[in-house]
Amino acid sequence: MSELKKKINYTVVCVNEFANKFHITSKEAFIYLYDHKGIEFIKENYDIEHTLSLEDAVGDLTMVCRNKGGNY
Repeated sequence: MSELKKKINYTVVCVNEFANKFHITSKEAFIYLYDHKGIEFIKENYDIEHTLSLEDAVGDLTMVCRNKGGNY
């Protein structure tokens, strides 16, 4: 599998896990993460984030988004 495909798959998994944690749809989660720089964070920090548990990754996304004005 190409590196780009791995990054895309990981991003999708993170979005879905974020959605599950906060009981929102995947679409709502993606829009929220995009608007509050969570998607950018995943792209920039994939090398480290993909080695963590999904729970830790979602925690990091939550923290990043809150620092950028998010409510979750």
